[in-house]
This record gives sequence, C-alpha cells and structure tokens, in this order.
Amino acid sequence: MKSKNIQWHNSVVTRIHRERSNGHQGAVVWFTGLSGSGKSTLAHAVEQQLHELGCHTFVLDGDNVRHGLCADLGFTNLERTENIRRVGEVTKLFVEAGTIVMTAFISPFKTDRDRVRALLSHNDFIEVYCNCPVEVCEERDVKGLYERARVGKIADFTGISSPYEPPTEPSVIVNTSLINLEDAVQLVISKLYDRGIIR
Repeated sequence: MKSKNIQWHNSVVTRIHRERSNGHQGAVVWFTGLSGSGKSTLAHAVEQQLHELGCHTFVLDGDNVRHGLCADLGFTNLERTENIRRVGEVTKLFVEAGTIVMTAFISPFKTDRDRVRALLSHNDFIEVYCNCPVEVCEERDVKGLYERARVGKIADFTGISSPYEPPTEPSVIVNTSLINLEDAVQLVISKLYDRGIIR
C-alpha cells in the first residue's frame, strides 16, 4: 500500500535538459525471451555499441537485480510479477535521467510487460523478442537449469513447467538461433535510429 503521507517533487532539471546534455533521448530496450535465448548477451552487446557511439546507457540484468533490489523474491507467478513491477519503476527513472536502459528479463507474462509499457510513452519502450526454440536454449544452458527442471528439481521453470507468453507485437524480433550477434545488434540499433532515440 502506498503511503498517504508522501508528495511528488518535480525536478528543476527536467528530462529534456538531461537529454540535451546526453545528446540522445532516454528509452527502455526491453529484451524478453526464454532462459538461454540470448537476452543478456544481446543487451550487453547493444550497450557496448551505444557506448561507442557516446550514449549514456545501463543494463539491468535479471540475475543481477535478484542479488539486490529483488533479493527477497522467489519465482512464483506473483513474485515474478512483483519483480517486473519493480524493474519497470526503475527503468522509468532511468528514462527520466535521459539514459538508454537495456533490460534482460525472461518476463514471461504479457500483462507484466504491458504494465511496464504503460508507465512510459510509446516511443520510450522498445520490446525486443529474443525468439529461440526451447531445444536450442537447452543446448546453451551451461548451468543445467533445463535438465533440473525436466526432472522436477526446479519448480515453475519458464518453458518447461511454467508458461512463456511471447509478445504479440514486439518492436523487434531477433531469431537468436538463426543470426549472429553482430547482425542482431544492428537490428536493435536500427530501431533506435528509426525511433529518433539516437541520431
């Protein structure tokens, strides 16, 4: 429950000021897909490319966030929803700071992703679907999560014992089992140019 004893304070330095200083617009590039689909790899590669272009960036990675901000959450459906709610609020702050923030989360439920999208303007939210067959994701799984999930050692594992709802209208679809990393990065960077986020 939100406290009634709080008040929103508007900043003297606005998002427009920050974006002018940064030389680009703020935005969220939301990478979604199964575990092992290449979300984190692609998010960090996109960040590296943007950094070389002089952009202000940050990557919020699913595992990293669960070390701190969401360390108290497990993996039930309700806890996954709360995980994405918190991340959505953080990404909104990054956008206000004029930063391009990449997020790498399975974020399996469409309603959760839509809730984050609703926090932002249309131009601020770029949903990137890392589309990869579960069989390929399993082959890439160095941690053995899929194997453990298939024998019941991990409950509620997305793609095995818990559903994944693919985006219906993503901004970008990256078939990560079919194209190389360099080409995948260019697909995302091209969308940022198309939206006018970077120039």
